[in-house]
Amino acid sequence: MTDEFPSTTEDAAARSDSEDTMSNPTKCVLLACGSFNPVTNMHLRMFEIARDALHRTQKFSVVKGIISPVSDGYGKKDLLPASHRCEMLKLALKSSNWINMDTWECEQSKWTETAKVLKYHQSKVDRESNMRSKPAPTKKRRKDLRNVQINSNDNDYDDMSVDDHNAINAALKKDSVSVRLLCGADLLESFGTPGLWADKDIEEIVGKYGLVCITREGSDPRKFIYESDVLSKYQENIIIVTEWIFNDISSTKIRRALRRGESVKYLLQDVVIDYIRANHLYGVEDNTAFDRGCFNITKWKTNEYVLLSEPKDWLCSVVTVPYVTALFTPAVKLNIFRVITFCLCEYLCVLSVF
Repeated sequence: MTDEFPSTTEDAAARSDSEDTMSNPTKCVLLACGSFNPVTNMHLRMFEIARDALHRTQKFSVVKGIISPVSDGYGKKDLLPASHRCEMLKLALKSSNWINMDTWECEQSKWTETAKVLKYHQSKVDRESNMRSKPAPTKKRRKDLRNVQINSNDNDYDDMSVDDHNAINAALKKDSVSVRLLCGADLLESFGTPGLWADKDIEEIVGKYGLVCITREGSDPRKFIYESDVLSKYQENIIIVTEWIFNDISSTKIRRALRRGESVKYLLQDVVIDYIRANHLYGVEDNTAFDRGCFNITKWKTNEYVLLSEPKDWLCSVVTVPYVTALFTPAVKLNIFRVITFCLCEYLCVLSVF
């Protein structure tokens, strides 16, 4: 014979809440803010990593991901115009069926605080949710409400049983969608930088909305949370997700590689790389055979001509395609001048050897 201990009312309520959460996970939207200059594969991977982690808890159901590029008013060094950054995001997100870009933030004339961006998106999500719930309640919703009329002026509401209150709150919660800020450990740690964030903004971001923080092996965000009074206060609203597949991609390193003419394939989406080349962004127009010399096989293609360089050739050849009229465009004239200058330098080098 085994001893059985009667469970308390609090334990029963806790189990009920837990079971209800498991059966009805909280719907949430993941919002990532940043410059996305340019958008990298790691930016996109963060959403996938976060969604998997939240779904594993069985407490959340991620319904959408939103990328919000910062406004040109941010004034960051090397920040491309929003038109280019948004176009690259559109191209990169074609492969995703649940992550979207929102241009509200980048359309603002001035930089917008992250707390205000979260507030805007939460209001937008609430409006969309309310519009979807306006039609007649479903049979299940009517059952959950137990035909109880909610009226703040009705004194009977205060006399309801605990079960009635729980039923109402559960039914209302099913239609609500929360917006959470998706970020990396560097943003979380930036909360500790003096003067960078307003205390009220940190409290609103973490306390009202919540964070999903993607960190890496070796970093210790929990220690940082412990050392911060504000973050410790709302630590239950911070979800730490460890990325075990280490991938140290950053937009800063991507821009550096592009300036140096180095390959960024598999670090960015191919369509983004094509857009950067087509629009000569991040100094790509200077990463031609003129900088690399004629000692490696290179091929540089523009809309006007193709420059070919073979290892055995001391001089480079220009092949026009296919209309001669293209030679009269300003871009071609400039590049022809570069070709002539380069060939002349090579010729002088050959003379100096002999």
